[in-house]
Amino acid sequence: MIKIANTQFPVNELIKNRWSARSFANTEISDDTINTLLEAASWAPSANNEQPWKFHVAKKNDSSFDKVWESLMQGNRPWCKNAAAFITIFARDTFSANEKPNAWASHDVGIATGYLLLQATSMQIYCHPMAGYDKQILQDNLQYEQGLIPQCIIALGYLDDAEKLEEPYKTRELTPRARKTVDELLISDSI
Repeated sequence: MIKIANTQFPVNELIKNRWSARSFANTEISDDTINTLLEAASWAPSANNEQPWKFHVAKKNDSSFDKVWESLMQGNRPWCKNAAAFITIFARDTFSANEKPNAWASHDVGIATGYLLLQATSMQIYCHPMAGYDKQILQDNLQYEQGLIPQCIIALGYLDDAEKLEEPYKTRELTPRARKTVDELLISDSI
């Protein structure tokens, strides 16, 4: 498959197979499956074991699905309408024990998101994390509590044929993946 990562060094197959699909089949994702994804995310490490992540799940036929979809930027809306669900991931920006700022919250939530994505990949569920949404519309539509900072919205579902997508999404779906080399990621030549 064109989207399997061609890595410079050997990495786990789940990592090689994870990619941000846009073409989703018209297949429901069960509550048990969603709960498995959230359970996987819950086991991510976090500073002081704070677990500063919160999730909002909006399945295709739920009223909250449209509320999340309405917050998306125009470039995401055409292909996202076919997702089986959206998971909005939030970071709580203070420690629960003392309400002091948690400078590591977004880092920890990023790890939890990675766990969720890899669990989904292991179940042949494809996820597309997005930053292209309007935070004010999301707040107005979901009415989430103060102190929760949205980090991303993930569209997820089972894979469908890329040919059903309109352009430019079809071409993006069929283009091979590429990443910077390990050398480009190093701050110095420490290796």
